[in-house]
Amino acid sequence: MKKLKSAIYLATLLGTVGLAANATAAENLADFHSENQECDSCHTPDGELSNDNLSYENAQCVSCHGSMDEVAEETKHEHYNAHDSHFPGEIACTSCHSAHEQSMVYCDSCHSFDFDMPYAGKWERHEPSIAELAKDKSEREAALAAAPLDTVDVVVVGSGGAGFSAAVAAHDKGASVILIEKEPVIGGNAKLAAGGMNAAWTDQQKAKGIEDSVESMRKDTMKGGRDLNDPALVDVLVTHSKGSVDWMTAMGADLNDVGRMGGASANRSHRPTGGAGVGAHVIQVLYDNAVKRDIDMRMNTRGIEIIKDDSGKVEGVLVKGMYKGYYWIKADAVILATGGFAKNNERVAKLDPKLKGFISTNQPGATGDGIDVAANAGAAMTDLQYIQAHPTLSVKGGVMVTEAVRGNGAILVNREGKRFVNEITTRDKASEAILNQTGQSAYLIFDDSVRKSLKKIDKYIGLGVAPTADTLVNLGKLENIDGKALTETVARYNTFVTSGKDADFERPNLPRALNEGNYYAIEVTPGVHHTMGGVKIDSKAEIMNAKQQVIPGLYGAGEVTGGVHGANRLGGNAISDIITFGRVAGEEAATYSKKN
Repeated sequence: MKKLKSAIYLATLLGTVGLAANATAAENLADFHSENQECDSCHTPDGELSNDNLSYENAQCVSCHGSMDEVAEETKHEHYNAHDSHFPGEIACTSCHSAHEQSMVYCDSCHSFDFDMPYAGKWERHEPSIAELAKDKSEREAALAAAPLDTVDVVVVGSGGAGFSAAVAAHDKGASVILIEKEPVIGGNAKLAAGGMNAAWTDQQKAKGIEDSVESMRKDTMKGGRDLNDPALVDVLVTHSKGSVDWMTAMGADLNDVGRMGGASANRSHRPTGGAGVGAHVIQVLYDNAVKRDIDMRMNTRGIEIIKDDSGKVEGVLVKGMYKGYYWIKADAVILATGGFAKNNERVAKLDPKLKGFISTNQPGATGDGIDVAANAGAAMTDLQYIQAHPTLSVKGGVMVTEAVRGNGAILVNREGKRFVNEITTRDKASEAILNQTGQSAYLIFDDSVRKSLKKIDKYIGLGVAPTADTLVNLGKLENIDGKALTETVARYNTFVTSGKDADFERPNLPRALNEGNYYAIEVTPGVHHTMGGVKIDSKAEIMNAKQQVIPGLYGAGEVTGGVHGANRLGGNAISDIITFGRVAGEEAATYSKKN
């Protein structure tokens, strides 16, 4: 029966049978499902859908339609498959499929693919701000007046790399932990990160004969941040970087491939063997370890307000679950790991007007909630004006193209077929150079040797954003690039590879000539990528107030914080940041809880 129902539903989903008839008979999925099953197949006896951790809900979907892998087999597409997700961990079916209201294709929050899903409307963000939620006084006050729904040592807000690192580290330090996440999927921006995790003088570097040092990483980080970084935080980042790689490796991560990202003076960007995307892998490893530890993880649950006692110590956090509504969790410590605000262009444009209207590389939840929650709790802010654009966002499909493509040998050319920049300069300089070209975009050009060196590239090809041809002239015809000039540009670049010196733009690494097999082009333009500023923390990840005093029991880690990266983050430093400071925050919060 399960397979029969699944086949009928999937055929409807794909538009192959009876779509018009079903759409006429049913206005939404709830109506469609009511013809095939009882309400209690999705709802609990008290009328709720789940307890916000989605385990009940997904179990019901799987009982009829099969697992995500099974559904993916039925929904294959030439370039993309909505059910063959790159998201790590457990995917909530309601990420896309709502019941009593229009469904929305969550993929379109980042991409611009044309999905044809029944009962669906255009994806839009429907999320009241923290300020708007604060006005909802009756429900809020009723929740605060009631007893806490749960009591734990540590609550972690956010399920990206910082949040999961904090949760696992706190648990392993002896604390009881609840992790909440406002999105229906885990991973934050980390799940999208592709390039690598910077670390200095690691076992992986030594095995490859790579010379590096903590001091070199410190100098590169400070120089990349225009020396505006907080030196104490940079010291934590670089001195803990090897330990962070070792910690992840001990939990099962593969970080054996080592490449170079922009602004680095050595190969120190660690990623999975073959150059697969580091972010989804890291999140999957952390998620698996959180599951092993039976950490309570609740999706669709927003952190609304930090609760403090009369002395100013953290006493817990007020949350709002999609299904449970308002309630509060009593805790000795709260860790904010909610990410930045690059997806909130209104906020971005107020701080940096030249970025008004820019699209973002970020996941849809990166709107700045955590910064607002922290500010309401009295947190000081730092470096909010520093916002980074990533230079290579694919114009087609809205896909961020990792810096590792350039690091492994790709070049940037304009429509005239000419190079115009050192491809692995810092992101701010590369972005500015691209915006100065005709059409404010450029093309990443590479060959099969680069493609084979980095597994992540196959994903771009599979998504249909990397046209290919057997010659550079033919590639130029496909993308309206001057093919003759492009041929001359690549030939000249190849001579630089042979000589070991880039006479045009002083590119420091020239890993390979571009002369093997087919050629590829990805049109790219800058997109708002990383917000360097946020809440002010000390070297123990404790959040500070305006008087530079610690707010007892409140911690921060990852992109919600400021000071680590100064005015400009180097590629590969974000994963190192979130793992390192997430771990520090988790351990410090657990220790604080024991003392209190």
